[in-house]
Amino acid sequence: MVPHQITRRDQIPAARYYDEEFFRFEKERLWPHVWQLAARLDQIPDLGDWTEYQIFEKSILVVRTKIGVKAYHNACRHRGVRLGKGHGNCRGQGFICPFHGWRWNMEGENTFVYGKHMFDEGQLDPADLKLPQVRTEIWGGCVFINFDDAAPSYRETIGPLADRFDAHHVADLKAEWWYATVLPANWKIAMEAFMEGYHVLRTHPQLHAACGAMYNSMYGDETGGLGQPVNPRMSTRENVASHIKHLEELSVGMAGMVHPKEVEIARSLANIDLPEDPEQGLMTWYGAFNAEITRQLGERGENVPDLNSVKVSHYVHPIEFLFPHYFLLPMFSSMSAYRIRPLTAETCLFETWSLTHVPEGVAHDAPREPTLLPWDSKEFPPIPQQDYSNIPEQQIGLHAGGFEFMRLGKSVEGLIANYQGIIDGYLTGVPHAKLAEAIHLLGGNFDGPVLDLGF
Repeated sequence: MVPHQITRRDQIPAARYYDEEFFRFEKERLWPHVWQLAARLDQIPDLGDWTEYQIFEKSILVVRTKIGVKAYHNACRHRGVRLGKGHGNCRGQGFICPFHGWRWNMEGENTFVYGKHMFDEGQLDPADLKLPQVRTEIWGGCVFINFDDAAPSYRETIGPLADRFDAHHVADLKAEWWYATVLPANWKIAMEAFMEGYHVLRTHPQLHAACGAMYNSMYGDETGGLGQPVNPRMSTRENVASHIKHLEELSVGMAGMVHPKEVEIARSLANIDLPEDPEQGLMTWYGAFNAEITRQLGERGENVPDLNSVKVSHYVHPIEFLFPHYFLLPMFSSMSAYRIRPLTAETCLFETWSLTHVPEGVAHDAPREPTLLPWDSKEFPPIPQQDYSNIPEQQIGLHAGGFEFMRLGKSVEGLIANYQGIIDGYLTGVPHAKLAEAIHLLGGNFDGPVLDLGF
């Protein structure tokens, strides 16, 4: 029986975030069956480039070979020593075991056994010495792996959200920077901090101060005196100015979510002629802003989509969750990205990328490894600092006496309830096809309601 199963969808048992038995169930029944982001393609741009992906005790080599990207279990077939650590290039001598010198090429074939005559011939069958492969699929400029060969494809699993992001040219984005930190919190706590915007007023007051009318319209005017008063008679010019200020604040804290080059374009449009009606004026301004991003960046040679068009035909929410551990945050042409990996029941690795388009033909060196900082480092931009300050405190609070479950808002924190329900689906053995159907429902569910998952 699965411990701490959810019995009421809007109440999540606190023990799911620290109980060792529940963590063991996740290790054994969830992670071996889900598609995981193992690497970005710009980490391995050249033939022979490889990078290591780790999840719990498993280490995987992701390699760019002559016939595409492959992933191998990272262990010498002799006595199990890890063949590669970090990242590198194996185009020359391949992977060489540091223990006894056995070698493998980028295709995973064994090319050298030191002292071959000392082994029984049956021990050295070439097929048996090949590095075991892990199932891989490429999407969105990334390499995803799955240890379960019976799972549906990645595209079948993610559903329509894949097509919507394809229309936004997500596969062409390149990493500008990559940060990582170890958070003293369960991996699900870290993810749930980014599944709703309800926390903005208190956690990110600079965002609410810049554009309070927008947030109040989304979450109601009952601020309890936490936020600054909002002028209900704001003119079109004032309304546009507040939105530009909001974009500036997001750019400082999120980079790719609103890229500095997009902020520069927004500022250049601050005084264009607009309708006097504030709501109509703001819509007209955003249309002009999208058009200028498309035109100006396109003229630089960046493969940006027609933003006004795709925002209608293939809308994506400014924050999208891709089960089980990946976020993409698109607002205009660039994006931020998060990946969260469990380490222990109460620690996780949180990684952040800034992604943007690079002009065709312009050389770009993407980071091959993250800059690792302490979770409370002041080197992080303001918004991550603010989020990271809450997450460890929540982890501590979940252990409080009498705190049995989290109480979720039915219409604004539904994404938390829905993905937790899918986790229970994996833990209880719901068929792959039904799980994939449920995962489809997570697309666009940020700030959304609790849904019927069908199981």
